[in-house]
Amino acid sequence: MLLSKSAQSVQAALEEKGITSRVVELAASTRTAQDAVAAIGCDVAQIVKSLIFKTRMSQKPVLVLASGPNRVNEKHIESLVGESIVKADADFTRKVTGFAIGGIPPFGHKQAIELIFIDEDLLNFEDVWAAAGTPHAVFCLKGKDLREMTKGKVVSVQ
Repeated sequence: MLLSKSAQSVQAALEEKGITSRVVELAASTRTAQDAVAAIGCDVAQIVKSLIFKTRMSQKPVLVLASGPNRVNEKHIESLVGESIVKADADFTRKVTGFAIGGIPPFGHKQAIELIFIDEDLLNFEDVWAAAGTPHAVFCLKGKDLREMTKGKVVSVQ
């Protein structure tokens, strides 16, 4: 089955990083963590939520890769960034990542994102699932590979 253009770009990024995972596009939505669990059949904690924030003053993108059930403590992330943050809107998110909200992969973005934080809970799993460019596309990767692929800092996000 042919992948959509956005999913193809994520597959290319995986191959470029030497990861053998395959992007799959599903009939069911994977836009939310609960949608993804229903479509994939994994534990909600194995879902990688790619959340884009931006720093309030400098307007830099901040990527938080959070485990499915976890809520991000924005004050904690602000303390790590050294500046207040706000949730990025759809236009900023697409401009920075090249993807729409609900399909943002953890890497392969249009612009380099320097401020990346990985939820330490994701490293508890052998396999985790992430969005692959569309609200219907996902891929599986090793939890330990998430850090190497994104160069993110492992933290508690809660």
